[in-house]
Amino acid sequence: MTAMRLFRHLIIHHSFVIRHSCFVIVFALGMGIALAEKRNVTEKDLWDFVWIGDLQVSPDGSRVVFVRVTVNEKKEGYNTSIWSVPVTGDGAPYQLTKGDHDTTPRWSPHGKFLLFLRATEKDGKPQPPQLAILPMAGGDSFVFTDLPKGAANPVWAPDGKSVAFTTETNAEDLAKQEKKKREEKEAKKPVAGIANPGPQKSIAGPPESPTPATADEHESDVRVITRAVYRQDNEGYSDPKHPTHIWIVTTPHGADEKVKPRQLTTGRFDEENATWSKDGAQIYFTSSRIDEPYYELPRTDLYSVAVAGGKPVTITTIDLNTQFGPGGGALSLSPDGKQVAFLAATNQPVNSYTEPDLWVLDLSPNARPRNLTADFDFDIDGFIIGDSASPRAGGLNKPIWTADGKGLIEVFSKEGKRNLALFDVATGGATDVTSGNQGVMAFRTTPDGSKLIYSISTPTRVNDIFVLDRATPGASPKQLTHVNDELFSKLNLTEPEEIWCDSFDGKRIQAWLQKPPDFDAHKKYPLILNIHGGPHVAYGFIFDHEFQWMAAKGYVVLYPNPRGSTSYGQEFGNIIQYRYPGDDYKDLMAGVDAAIKRGYVDEKKLGVTGGSGGGLLTNWVVGQTGRFAAAVAQRDIASWENWWYTGDFTLFQPNWFRAPPFEDPDEYRVRSPISYIANVKTPMMFILGEADYRTPPGAGGEQMFRALKFRKIPTVMVRFPNESHELSRSGQPWHRVERLQHIVGWFDHWLMGISKPEYEVAPEEEVPVKKNSLQNETPGRTTKSE
Repeated sequence: MTAMRLFRHLIIHHSFVIRHSCFVIVFALGMGIALAEKRNVTEKDLWDFVWIGDLQVSPDGSRVVFVRVTVNEKKEGYNTSIWSVPVTGDGAPYQLTKGDHDTTPRWSPHGKFLLFLRATEKDGKPQPPQLAILPMAGGDSFVFTDLPKGAANPVWAPDGKSVAFTTETNAEDLAKQEKKKREEKEAKKPVAGIANPGPQKSIAGPPESPTPATADEHESDVRVITRAVYRQDNEGYSDPKHPTHIWIVTTPHGADEKVKPRQLTTGRFDEENATWSKDGAQIYFTSSRIDEPYYELPRTDLYSVAVAGGKPVTITTIDLNTQFGPGGGALSLSPDGKQVAFLAATNQPVNSYTEPDLWVLDLSPNARPRNLTADFDFDIDGFIIGDSASPRAGGLNKPIWTADGKGLIEVFSKEGKRNLALFDVATGGATDVTSGNQGVMAFRTTPDGSKLIYSISTPTRVNDIFVLDRATPGASPKQLTHVNDELFSKLNLTEPEEIWCDSFDGKRIQAWLQKPPDFDAHKKYPLILNIHGGPHVAYGFIFDHEFQWMAAKGYVVLYPNPRGSTSYGQEFGNIIQYRYPGDDYKDLMAGVDAAIKRGYVDEKKLGVTGGSGGGLLTNWVVGQTGRFAAAVAQRDIASWENWWYTGDFTLFQPNWFRAPPFEDPDEYRVRSPISYIANVKTPMMFILGEADYRTPPGAGGEQMFRALKFRKIPTVMVRFPNESHELSRSGQPWHRVERLQHIVGWFDHWLMGISKPEYEVAPEEEVPVKKNSLQNETPGRTTKSE
């Protein structure tokens, strides 16, 4: 109902009493003003978003702490601080820590201390995170480790007297650190017999240069690489000299108490998922002790090591794939300490995609894991993807045991939704715990399991924390935080329309249409087809800033889940094996056709975009059809052969291709978009991260760009320095905004007819200089594009 209709409605119903009319008019005008104050979302609203990560419930169940993530003042990074909110919902969140980079909060077993990680800066450079403690009874927090490579993954001992954690620090690092400290200490000592005269003016020549490093002290920056997988996107190059090991440190009671961490595990392999035994005498952990695991099917070994020290003991081998994302393989100890639960996927047959399942394993020699969800044909965990998950400090989820050990609470994905279910440990039977069109992003319970605390995202909510009283039948969730309400109360955000359409072979394809805030079904709108990557992820009922902003700019946005997407069962997800791209393209076109049939899409103004696998499909689409007037391929693949040689993970197993490119070149050629470049007539933009190791630019946009320039098809390449494959989700905030500006700018030009001289080789208009400052909106000097 519009403000004017509301006004008329109120006047008609209240005019029988004249003295009430003034109230009605004032009320209606007030409502009109309130509605008028709403505005469309902009790309720069990203800078004011607040994200929530890493929920942790206090041992007494009264409070939940979380990491609050915001964009920093310079818009070049993110700040993280730790906050607390009462589980009862009768109090506002309040800040606990004051650092700019505080993460990973962990309650001590008795609740008297909060352990966390704090990273600082020195001379403008970020330092590795260290362990810190906040006394919950009062007092300042303090850092109590100083490890050259920092600390990660802290876990309290059951008695609260020590903490296990991981670090890449080795003996050589410690020796260098000690030497540097001694040298600094010596440099501060006054010369014997000479008092410190205070500051003096120099009367000699220029200051002495630092003593040059000797040959023995010089540290080479040359990399000698012997492994097929030698770098990881968003992480950098692997360093075999610094494996991740488990250490233990006694927890201090005050800042003045000095403690020294000790290394518990050694060797050349990484250790993960450190978990204390119930009695605190052992630590369980997982490790894949294979030098070159890409030659074998995925597996990991479960070990235990005595806290007092000694050689780790192998408990069993887990012949499953636990390396499929955050939380994969994380161990959850049963209440009686005799079992662990974890998520994993079977490794045979070798598929393109295998649904993750929920497993239980006895902590006894040579035990075999038991699959609780073998007959549950939806994804345990499962990726519902968007651009608004917490860009830092997200934390991880792992299965939660009920207090009696008879059930496990875990998230699952079904048809674009992520909700929680209770799985019976004996039978695997599932009972829904939450429901609705939403995505549960993180979840915890109170120690007695009576209350469930979780964060959710919806198409109009970035994220907030809710509590559900499981002990009360029919209870509704209670909202504990409102972190973006102040901003979002000013924005015209709209719910997308969910649609289903039939593809060429009768498969049902789910999709969503995000429409402009002032949508009028009698008008014609340009449409942007937005394709997700993966390929084995899914769009769904979570917040996506990009879609909301495109709609606010006057576009209808279609975002479908073609075959290969998750949350629709094993067969739907794996059907694209050895056929990617292929029939998924037909699913996308079926979605476009269904949108056009609704009557409000201008079929002469169609655009297509997507990132990663969606960039690959964008390149594929324009090589198969000329129906799109503009395209933006992001972080894309053009040549499967080139990507096989340069990506940050291998395809040595027949997951996506049956053989390597030198044995079956035709298969790679026929599935590579660059093979169809002669067909492309669509103007194309390429969004590339210069530090993208997942889809290196040389295997994607650089090839397409050069070929289109040769063919004189309008094309632009936009390169983002220092950005990885995660540009759209966790990249530098400035870059995330500029990325959105360029994508929509390209569509504005080719679909809306708006002049964009910055995309011309020799523009007739002058192009404004892009200023990397908060005043970039103010008119500045202009320059001709070179």
